[in-house]
Amino acid sequence: MKVGFDISQIAHGGGVATYTQNLAERLAEQKDLQLVFFYTSLRKPYYGKLPDVKSYCLPPTLAEKIFNDWRFVPIEKFLGDIDIYHSSDWLQPPTKAKKVTTYHDVVPLKYPQWSHRKIIDVHKKRLELVEKEIDIVIAVSQATKKDLIKISSIPEDKITVIYEGVSPAFKKFDPGKVEAFRKRMKLPEEFILAIGGVGERRNLDRVKEVAKDYSLVITGQTVPWLSGNDLPLLYNAASLLLYPSFYEGFGLPVLEAMACGTPVITSNVSSLPEVGGEAAVYVNPMKTTDIAQKVKLVLNDEDLREKLIKKGFIQAEKFSWNKCIKETIDVYWRLLKK
Repeated sequence: MKVGFDISQIAHGGGVATYTQNLAERLAEQKDLQLVFFYTSLRKPYYGKLPDVKSYCLPPTLAEKIFNDWRFVPIEKFLGDIDIYHSSDWLQPPTKAKKVTTYHDVVPLKYPQWSHRKIIDVHKKRLELVEKEIDIVIAVSQATKKDLIKISSIPEDKITVIYEGVSPAFKKFDPGKVEAFRKRMKLPEEFILAIGGVGERRNLDRVKEVAKDYSLVITGQTVPWLSGNDLPLLYNAASLLLYPSFYEGFGLPVLEAMACGTPVITSNVSSLPEVGGEAAVYVNPMKTTDIAQKVKLVLNDEDLREKLIKKGFIQAEKFSWNKCIKETIDVYWRLLKK
């Protein structure tokens, strides 16, 4: 089976890039698959280690016009003949192959107030193409699947849920290594960790209000965006992860923190209870008093902290990239047999 896979989202960072990178690396290892990767970015050439990457320096606006609007150039012109094409969440090129795509969330469609007009327009157009042409949609959570059913005409039997995984890099580190990282980054001995983002979705105004009497570290704001082992070390160094997001299609930071032995406080909305299970403390993201009470509780109740840490390790183990890749390949074979 020859599979074409769009890895262009790697250029942009964030949760979608993490998913794309991990899935692509594991697909490339499969001996019964022949992978060819499509990558397009104007400003970020591909320097990764994936085999057979067809890289093109196309401006995003032009790529979107070619594949989503004009649609006279099939993806085969770039990749050759393929059996399966797994598209990104941005481009939906025409192809003779069986078509798979992944939906991580529906933020631009469900909450347009959080997105730029151009992004909303692209996602509306692409959804129309998905509704007409796609063979299977992979949703990264039951919550995302429910959202898709509500806002689209995609039949429920064409949407399959495949959870993301947690990289083995997220684990409990030796205290000495964590302390060395703390000193290098000039972090306080105890701090609340929050995840930054664009716009209002991460609820950072309430996070800052709640944490005004504590040390607060926000990725992308008080510390830079971290990669490699630095991000797992940041989770290890934190006293808790405060993640009262208004909406997440999956919510990978919840599991990453749990895998590092860090207690988690997160929202009782969208996919977050689905991902956190019984291993997190939940809050109403609209209620600052609720968030503040739960932060005080988790920071001061040692028995609760220990229970959350133990349950967190167990919860994180339920989500693996090996399981994700197996279920994704099952989707490919199922389509070929139709």
